[in-house]
Amino acid sequence: MAEWTDRGVALGLRRFGETQAILDVFTRNRGRARGLVHGGASRKRRSVLQPGNTLQLVWRARLADDLGHFAQAEPETERSARHLMDSLALSALTSVASLLNDALPEGEAKPGLFDATETLLDVLGDVDVWPALFVRWELGLLTALGYGLDLSRCALSGATDGLTHVSPRSGRAVRADAAAEWLDRLLPLPGFLVSNAASADGEAVGQGFRLTGWFLERRLFGDLNKPVPEPRDLMIDRLERAGRLSFPAGADSPDEE
Repeated sequence: MAEWTDRGVALGLRRFGETQAILDVFTRNRGRARGLVHGGASRKRRSVLQPGNTLQLVWRARLADDLGHFAQAEPETERSARHLMDSLALSALTSVASLLNDALPEGEAKPGLFDATETLLDVLGDVDVWPALFVRWELGLLTALGYGLDLSRCALSGATDGLTHVSPRSGRAVRADAAAEWLDRLLPLPGFLVSNAASADGEAVGQGFRLTGWFLERRLFGDLNKPVPEPRDLMIDRLERAGRLSFPAGADSPDEE
């Protein structure tokens, strides 16, 4: 008999038969995992297993490689119900769960990413804070999966200040004065990603989502042969409609060459 106990964030729940469901979770010590939940198709059980909720889990199987089942999946922090009437927060919660469920390999622990995910999920009630934090979280997701950007110094001059753009090819930051002739091929780097003192206003957050979105689409999900999950686009659209972020007119994707 194989068994483990862990904390996990629910990522998705799919009906399996008449009364059971398959629960996908992101656990702190075992990474992404899944298992059957007996009675998981009932309304009462579904309500506590919604994406974004943190659960106390006990997983059991005859063999470690079997699908297994969750002998325990009890709520520790229920976030989905808390944000049920907040469309912006709910779209962010759904986006986080979709990105993790589609991007994470199964069975690889990412404790730093897990902690960052809970931090983000816990501030979704404050729309003045979470959009910028979401951009930072996406940078962390890219880093955790081997697609991290180097925003520490200029790739051309070595300077650590005045960083304004990112190369779409290398993922390294540059200064505008060192890369003036290539600026139309680069992605703008919002100041709040390199300095806590910089503004994280709507335009800066829009630049941040454009930056992380480029590497999510072209690198991470491109290598997985998957599209970026649709809930992310829905979240960004809702933020833009609510005036929480903006994109400059005519902002096209850069040329990699």
